[in-house]
Amino acid sequence: MKWRWAIAGLGVALAGAALANNPQFPGADPHAMFIGDELWVFPTGGPGKVWQNERFRAFSSKDLKTWTPRGDLISAEDIGWIKEDGAPAHFLWAPGVATRGGKYYLYFSVGPQNPTPSRIGVAVADRPEGPYRDSGRPLVNDGGNGFEAIDPMVFVDPKSGKAYLYAGGSAGATLRVWELGPDMISIAREIKVATPANFTEGAFVHARGGTYYLSYSHGHWNAGDYSVHYATASSPTGPWTYRGAILTSDARHQGPGHHSFVRTPSGKWLIVYHRWERGPGPGPYKGTRQIAIDTLHYAPDGRILPVRMTDGAASPTLPLR
Repeated sequence: MKWRWAIAGLGVALAGAALANNPQFPGADPHAMFIGDELWVFPTGGPGKVWQNERFRAFSSKDLKTWTPRGDLISAEDIGWIKEDGAPAHFLWAPGVATRGGKYYLYFSVGPQNPTPSRIGVAVADRPEGPYRDSGRPLVNDGGNGFEAIDPMVFVDPKSGKAYLYAGGSAGATLRVWELGPDMISIAREIKVATPANFTEGAFVHARGGTYYLSYSHGHWNAGDYSVHYATASSPTGPWTYRGAILTSDARHQGPGHHSFVRTPSGKWLIVYHRWERGPGPGPYKGTRQIAIDTLHYAPDGRILPVRMTDGAASPTLPLR
């Protein structure tokens, strides 16, 4: 895909073609949320620079046609505890963002898993674009023994007001859940849950019509079996009933996953995810994954219908009606 950079006010806007275009931009592991009428995406990596995994950035759009870079949120050098494990190198990936009390909370993975276990951190900001201030210590620091502390996602239950942290994947493919303290940067307690069928990593939770949906990625991140599956429950901590796959590879795109769901201001739903722009073939794939956005539909009984991946002018635009 070709991109051009254009000055937009005091910032720099990443402008694509005249029509909306999937894939939207290079990146992976996107966490998306609406702030007003603007969709914000917080990915691993992103456009405009050589692929980076030592800092996080954000991008926003009002129409899914033009994206505005929001600058650096936090970098590895801003995290004082990152070198305490003595590992020779550290990388940041898979951010998740939550908001409460007018503040924004950025949860993130610090790895790799070897030679020391991965950890999960949290940083706080007064604005979605930051700057984010690290909390001063890891939030989850007990990886290993069949658990890899990666892919954090925080869900604030609209019924109880409680905040839950979901994390885990890859090494051990184990899901763990914690209730956070009121400050959103401490653990109140861990809640024992059963790992659902076909879980690998990238958990995401949303609620709709009194049902809680736990969705997640299955398979190898760099191969065609990577896909999105989901389970449902009557509470944010299960027990979960497996419902099946909803996003899988097709003839033009491979390994879609590590997604987030987001409800538009008009009440519709989108899925924001990454994928490989290529046809079927054996992995491991190399190169750069791409962020894509597609519409999400529910059956009358609440089931999530299979997602159809789109390209170019067939991609959704905002406002979505």
